[in-house]
Amino acid sequence: MTLLEEFQAEVRAVVARAAHIPRDQVTLEAPPPDIDADLAFPCFSLAKKYRKAPPLIAQELAGKIKPRGLIRVVTSQGPYLNFTADWAALGSRLLKAAAQPGWGKAPARKERILVEYAQPNTHKAFHIGHCRNIVLGEALCRVLEHAGCAVIRVNYQGDIGPHVAKVLWGLQHLKPKEPAKGKGRWLGEVYALASKAVEGHPKKEEEVRELNKQLYARDKRLVQLWEKTRKWSLEDFQRIYQDFGVSFRRLYFEGEVEARGAEISRNLLTRKVAKLSQGAIVMDLEKEGLGIWVLLTQDQTPLYSAKDFALAELQEKEFHPSQLIHVVAAEQQLHFRQLIASLGKFSPALARKEVHLPYELVNLSSGKMSSRTGDIITYDELREEVVAHALEVTQQHSKEKNLQDIARQVGMGAIVYDLVKQSPEKVIVFDWAQALSFDGNAAPYLQYTCARARSIMEKAGAWGPGFHAALLNDKRERLLLRTILAFPDEVLRAARDRRPHYLANYAYHLATCFNEFYQNLSVLRAEPGEREARLALVRAVHTTLATALQLLGIQVPEKM
Repeated sequence: MTLLEEFQAEVRAVVARAAHIPRDQVTLEAPPPDIDADLAFPCFSLAKKYRKAPPLIAQELAGKIKPRGLIRVVTSQGPYLNFTADWAALGSRLLKAAAQPGWGKAPARKERILVEYAQPNTHKAFHIGHCRNIVLGEALCRVLEHAGCAVIRVNYQGDIGPHVAKVLWGLQHLKPKEPAKGKGRWLGEVYALASKAVEGHPKKEEEVRELNKQLYARDKRLVQLWEKTRKWSLEDFQRIYQDFGVSFRRLYFEGEVEARGAEISRNLLTRKVAKLSQGAIVMDLEKEGLGIWVLLTQDQTPLYSAKDFALAELQEKEFHPSQLIHVVAAEQQLHFRQLIASLGKFSPALARKEVHLPYELVNLSSGKMSSRTGDIITYDELREEVVAHALEVTQQHSKEKNLQDIARQVGMGAIVYDLVKQSPEKVIVFDWAQALSFDGNAAPYLQYTCARARSIMEKAGAWGPGFHAALLNDKRERLLLRTILAFPDEVLRAARDRRPHYLANYAYHLATCFNEFYQNLSVLRAEPGEREARLALVRAVHTTLATALQLLGIQVPEKM
């Protein structure tokens, strides 16, 4: 139980006792900022029971309830019953807890969650859309781990199929000059060139289809080129994963599940779970309102659908997770509904574990990104631009010697935060100026706030471990205490709803509250006693904000 939950439990207990209702009927709210209280109970639900107006009920309950435990003051205001915590006791426990390693981390739970994310296809460019996937997936993993879950990070990549055949065709027919380095990125350029060269030319399109068949048949001459170019892509992706601080437990590939996917599809046909339609093997999901889902084409080529059957089976066999979360673009929502419905027909237990976490795309101002047309912002372009801008800013505002390292942390933080702070359901129209902003709701603002808190503690030097939280009476101090108190519960909420952006919103709110406190109240020059209490508060802010940013995948420079 978190400290906030403990306080809430005490409030529910006294309200339930005074109002003669079950505790689970006591719904608590956070009072608005202009109300000097920590929790509120709206009395509207009691109007029918008592046949009285809610304001009168609140007034009568306030007279019945005596402060006890963590409850210091009970008052009524209109239809609300307000509770103020005993911050001398609660604040002391909070500030001590927030100073400990692992602050806000929940006890280990039995949940074992597999999260599949990143998923860049080999032979194509790693662009800003992939960045949103990897940022969202990694933040979710870190939040789930802090919430006490065991997390298995996996990646599923398309290393075979028409897009690969198109690149191999481009290498054979367009004869582009192979670079000495950056070959993985170069393959993305070849893909765009080949796509334009093939489009609208039936003969060339047929040549690509024939190459694709040869690749599935593992033609020896073609496989040699495929394996070499596949390696280039994977090496380039590994470099990018390291930039984001991501390490996968398992890399899955379409090439390793295609044969099993075809086998499962034929077995389903034999068992009459699937059926034949014009020579193709399909799942009939018309009754579920999901149409016809093709598994194997007329020429028996396995599609994504068949491969996903084999992937689900393999992931279950290898890790036995309690849940499998697929972080995949919202464009694939129908696909995952069809997958889960189909799994339910022959493996209901596995179907119940499957979860699709959709996210919307990242678009350019000119429209939707496409690696086929080359109209994309690649990860490398984005990183180089952001880090260069971060270096310019740090040179203007910092005298530190390690400016390159600071610029890298600030630049990568800006990318991560800009992509994770949005709700997954929201389309991001990527704007360079907004992504590079060092003011307001942006990573550099949060990083600087964290560095400022650290600087205050360093300037304070050695200070005694003793402090009195009762001295933190200013409204800005109380707001900070309430915000820090909510941190463990915000982590649990973000984990429960699978929404890391909750934590991004929380971090921005905490930073804003701290800067308001810092600009109006002295810490280092405060009176004895008050100084120690405020230093303990600053330490708690630093620990909490640094932890929140770490959970989002953002590094914090020690100095800025």
